[in-house]
Amino acid sequence: MMGPAHSLSGAAAWLGVGAATAAAGHPMPWPVLLAGALICAGAALAPDLDHKAATISRAFGPVSRGLCEIVDKLSYAVYKATRKQGDPRRSGGHRTLTHTWLWAVLIGAGTSVLAITGGRWAVLAILFVHMVLAIEGLLWRATRGSSSDVLVWLLAATSAWILAGILDRTDGGADWLFTAPGQEYLWLGLPIVLGALVHDIGDALTVSGCPILWPIPVGRKRWYPIGPPKAMRFRAGSWVELKVLMPAFMVLGGVGCAAALNFI
Repeated sequence: MMGPAHSLSGAAAWLGVGAATAAAGHPMPWPVLLAGALICAGAALAPDLDHKAATISRAFGPVSRGLCEIVDKLSYAVYKATRKQGDPRRSGGHRTLTHTWLWAVLIGAGTSVLAITGGRWAVLAILFVHMVLAIEGLLWRATRGSSSDVLVWLLAATSAWILAGILDRTDGGADWLFTAPGQEYLWLGLPIVLGALVHDIGDALTVSGCPILWPIPVGRKRWYPIGPPKAMRFRAGSWVELKVLMPAFMVLGGVGCAAALNFI
């Protein structure tokens, strides 16, 4: 999938979680619903940090491009070290390590630990990074070109500061779901795990599939590309993605939001 579809699917997924938790008796305060949807939209771009041409590799200038090089080499090294006889030879690390359930869980858990141990500035940093990615993904037409980078960063920084201030209020939801003292913002890792998994599922629908299950072996392969039957797959950027899936994500996100806020 392309970046915009990934971001839309991430936002829709978190809004769906909001609807589910409301039905289960643990409704999200609206700041958590909003912040989580934006974080999940941004996190749904993050697995492509192993791809030089991906949105995330360009989002933070030289910093993200350098990190992309490191992650690509790390992913390729892990692939070579763990591949089984049935896994094909590769020349790069795209759609390997960062496209697995294990990576999603580790990144989400690390974010939660950082949020509860790093204080306000850690929370602001987490929000800022994912606000940048959400803006790049959801408003892709308006953010094209390097001249818009500074504006995106300023908008993301302002949004992060405002959201953090709202979440810090007594009724803001910093302690949503995890209410024990010292567990404020522990939930921040959840939209990041969800965003990464939604990205992987989206990629699994495309022609190449996605090795979500690694390191669990399937037959003669450890990097088995999970996906539907080939007749049901599509190419990234095809009309199926643009004309069918993206509108569907918008509708599902709207329904989920309305249900999460008890409008329906």
